[in-house]
Amino acid sequence: MMDEAEFITAPLLDAPGLRHAFFTRRGGVSGGVYASLNGGVGSRDAPEAVDENRARMAARLGLPPDRLVVPYQIHSAEVATISAPWAADARPRCDALVTATPGLALGVTGADCAMILLVDPEARVVGAAHAGWKGALAGVVEATVAAMARLGAAPARIRAALGPCIAQPSYEVGPEFVAAFAAADAGSARFFVESVNEGRSMFDLHGYIGARAARAGVGAFEDSGLDTYADEARFFSYRRTTHRKEPDYGRLVSAIALA
Repeated sequence: MMDEAEFITAPLLDAPGLRHAFFTRRGGVSGGVYASLNGGVGSRDAPEAVDENRARMAARLGLPPDRLVVPYQIHSAEVATISAPWAADARPRCDALVTATPGLALGVTGADCAMILLVDPEARVVGAAHAGWKGALAGVVEATVAAMARLGAAPARIRAALGPCIAQPSYEVGPEFVAAFAAADAGSARFFVESVNEGRSMFDLHGYIGARAARAGVGAFEDSGLDTYADEARFFSYRRTTHRKEPDYGRLVSAIALA
């Protein structure tokens, strides 16, 4: 239905008592560059449109709007452990959330950055992480797994799913980007291939996130394989907007909740 938020799910996360969604850009009320399911309160979209879009997302998860919580993301490895919603003006500044509290949807936003949803179905602990290249390099995936473990999860039982994000054929970077990864991780070279443009490289964010999940000891990992830049019909993309010199862009939302 046109008034229902469209989403994608990961088979790996299908489990009793668990709800999750990688929302697309379809099924909302926003217009223009935000059309139509923009979930970004940091965008310049009409706040009432974003509120309605998020309410539709919460409804698809079977929850009231105030039970879908999204932090103020700062491209870090900071994680917040929560047990209740917060006030609209009190969002924690972090890039991942974990909880063992039912009825609370942990959300993150992205528009090319990776969004990872995690669960230990036995311990009933869930997590959601936003990982741009800075956060991924800083260790946000490992920090999220560690925070889940402090709530009783076992890394080997954790299932992690990576939603749509920018893929290697769309992600050209300069030599300083490659150097930053090489300085932090000598094994990072395998995530870069030469671009057709001299001195440039193409970065595999999908593969890098998978490798960091493995480093964190995650028991199972699923990659959607979807490229936000290449699929304009379904996904917002910061890089696509930048290349087109558009004034702003919408944000996708991914969320997970214990029923």
